[in-house]
Amino acid sequence: MAEGGGPDSGSAADSDSEPVAAQIPTPSTENQKQTIGSLLKTTLKRGDEWYLIDSRWFKQWKKYVGFDSWDMYNVGERSLYPGPIDNSGLFSDQDTQALKEHLIDELDYVLVPTEAWNKLVSWYSCLEGQKPIVRKVVPLKSCLPLSVSPKLLCDLKVNLKQMLTALVHYTCLFPDTIEKEMRKLFNIPSEKETRLWNKYMSNTYEQLNKPDSTVQDAGLFQGQVVLVIPMTLKNTDPLKQHNLCNSQSQPGLCGLSNLGNTCFMNSALQCLSNVSPLTEYFLNDQYEAEINRENPLGMRGEIAEAYADLVKQMWMSRSTYVAPRTFKTQVGRFAPQFSGYQQQDSQELLAFLLDGLHEDLNRVKKKPYLALRDAEGRPDEIVAKEAWTNHRLRNDSVIVDIFHGLFKSTLVCPECSKVSVTFDPFCYLTLPLPMKKDRTMEVFLVRSDPQSRPTQYRVVVPKLGTVTDLCSALSKLCGIPPEHMVVADVYNHRFHKIYRRDDGLNQIMEKDDIFVQEEDRERMNLPVYFRERHSKHMGSSSSTSLFGQPLLISVPRHNLVADEAMDHQVSPEPENGQSEEEEEASDLENGSNGETSKLFTFSVVNSYGTVNISPLPCDGNVLKLNRQRCYFKACPICSPPAAHSTVAIDWDTESKKLCYDEQEAEAYEKHESMLQPQKKKTTVALRECIELFTTMETLGEHDPWYCPTCKKHQQATKKFDLWSLPRILVVHLKRFSYNRCWRDKLDTLVDFPIRDLNMSEFVCDPKAGPYVYDLIAVSNHYGGMGGGHYTAYGKNKVEEKWYYFDDSSVSSASEDQIVTKAAYVLFYQRRDEESHATPQPSASLGGAPESADDHMDTN
Repeated sequence: MAEGGGPDSGSAADSDSEPVAAQIPTPSTENQKQTIGSLLKTTLKRGDEWYLIDSRWFKQWKKYVGFDSWDMYNVGERSLYPGPIDNSGLFSDQDTQALKEHLIDELDYVLVPTEAWNKLVSWYSCLEGQKPIVRKVVPLKSCLPLSVSPKLLCDLKVNLKQMLTALVHYTCLFPDTIEKEMRKLFNIPSEKETRLWNKYMSNTYEQLNKPDSTVQDAGLFQGQVVLVIPMTLKNTDPLKQHNLCNSQSQPGLCGLSNLGNTCFMNSALQCLSNVSPLTEYFLNDQYEAEINRENPLGMRGEIAEAYADLVKQMWMSRSTYVAPRTFKTQVGRFAPQFSGYQQQDSQELLAFLLDGLHEDLNRVKKKPYLALRDAEGRPDEIVAKEAWTNHRLRNDSVIVDIFHGLFKSTLVCPECSKVSVTFDPFCYLTLPLPMKKDRTMEVFLVRSDPQSRPTQYRVVVPKLGTVTDLCSALSKLCGIPPEHMVVADVYNHRFHKIYRRDDGLNQIMEKDDIFVQEEDRERMNLPVYFRERHSKHMGSSSSTSLFGQPLLISVPRHNLVADEAMDHQVSPEPENGQSEEEEEASDLENGSNGETSKLFTFSVVNSYGTVNISPLPCDGNVLKLNRQRCYFKACPICSPPAAHSTVAIDWDTESKKLCYDEQEAEAYEKHESMLQPQKKKTTVALRECIELFTTMETLGEHDPWYCPTCKKHQQATKKFDLWSLPRILVVHLKRFSYNRCWRDKLDTLVDFPIRDLNMSEFVCDPKAGPYVYDLIAVSNHYGGMGGGHYTAYGKNKVEEKWYYFDDSSVSSASEDQIVTKAAYVLFYQRRDEESHATPQPSASLGGAPESADDHMDTN
């Protein structure tokens, strides 16, 4: 492969090969971003090959070139250079390069077309010894052979005769083709009747009864588990006989099959299903007269019809669970982000679904054009009524009736004091969570004394601080001055990144292995890697692999000779003719008893430790360091620093077994800070989140407001207030936090009331009635960013009891189980008139009184 031209470029060829003389010019970061961005839009075509790339490497490349808007501030930073394409994280076995099971698209890997792959390889090369992971595009109607051996699931007995049930993993097949292949595989006679079943993640089953359907229509996906069951008696359902399908359930207590990472959708649907005014609307077929198929913002009524069909299955079929396959297919047609089988966000699906249902059911056939007006000093009641009336002239649907409320937004210019007041409708409240200002980090301190073991510390640092803050916090515990510390991220037996003092701590993730090396100002840290050199085989070259923890060896600075005409050298100490480090290295290299055999050799390699640049030149006990191959990013002599490389100590396999103590090499001590119990996470009341939402804030420099008086953008103050609240109040807790570099999930426990949520004090309309709410549903998210699992709690309107919905599983729940740190989206229903607590729409909104049909739900 061609040698890349970036800061850490090196050939992907064997480590003993000479470097490629002529490099292919590497485009600018902007050119790379544009080129790859365009190629990623390539459509799938039959027979094309696409390549898998580890998401970790690809995300690093995106940061380096500023692919995303939030990464535009460090474009081209040397510390962000991704190095050779490294797919190590996708392998369960590094030697065989067998892929891990259950890899998830976008989370674990990304797919790129051939041209994009070739360009990335030409710019960055591949990690030595790694083979490309290529997949061919296969049409949905293609028939491919089964590629994975079957596993015996269990033995079921029907009529006292044994029946074989097996799992088969497949690629893309017709259901009838799958059945034919499975018959061959398990030697099932052609005259014996069989049935084919989908097995979903949640141990639920659905029969594949349309053999001529496409793979997509059948809801099948790569990695799907399929069961073939030979029948011993006609019209006998072995799954039901063996309790794989449960008995009928009560209305609304219907699970939803997980079709493959669709728990986010199931959670959202279960919550919405327990919004009784909306459910009754669909069960009574009121939607049929209000479908708006001509609305250009709608979906021809197809989303409304698909949702209606699903609601009827959940409430009228008496099934234990149903597969929301048709609904998912329809959603995917209009919202491509939900078309695949990647994990998505339940709140984002809810937002799409509520908006889609609204437009499909909008009673306004032709929306009038309405000019927006500022308050211009008019009373709030008049401006609010005008805003709500205008909103209803363009938006009139059951979704607006049930879910829409009104915000009051106030902006004040800091220069001219211009006040702008507007009123805007909302469908749900997104509430911020009070964020902790500090974070706890665990780091390993490596002292300059080679006899001292690394020590693990736990330090408290500002969440949005810098590496300098980390060093200062550690200094207070260990006594080493902060300026004598080098902070590095160790990953895969190498220094993944050595941080600068001003680097933000938000670049360091919780699971990163951070090592802090003590640095002597009069000595230079030399990165050293350990490599095992494998023997040559017939017809192949030798190879190397990294192992152990990398080291930063301290080298006396005064022994570095800075001369344009000379190589940099580590020369002998004048006192005894040889430095301590070189004396030890010399003894080991030459053998402890003066033997001529060498335990290891030195090599100059790239910063990834994978490609030899040259053997390390030696002159007796002097190791020569060449200026053009600077050994440290922060070299005091090279300014600006050259493309850095480092030193590798290469061991043969036998010497490593005899002399390298892996257990001792990885041993470390724990500082007393690691033994102290961590502070328990504090609980936040829901009202604190509401108060934070309504607190005045100053707009950021990247989100200014254009002041019509000053005629320029200003960092104005902004304040949100609640003017009117809907019958169903949807509260989205903003657990996922994003900024330029930081991606985080807040697992703060929010204490929210199950009943008697009084929102009246937060409503600024002086004529509004009481707003008292009771909880009816909760969407939960367990896990971290980019993955995890969604479930839901729902209060059944028939029984007035709580239930827990976990995909196809439905179980009873008690109120004390509902408030957890997993709560993500809350659904509250306003008290109705029968409880003498339901407010009429505010007169200032110009709303009509609620009809009797609006009170079919009594909580």
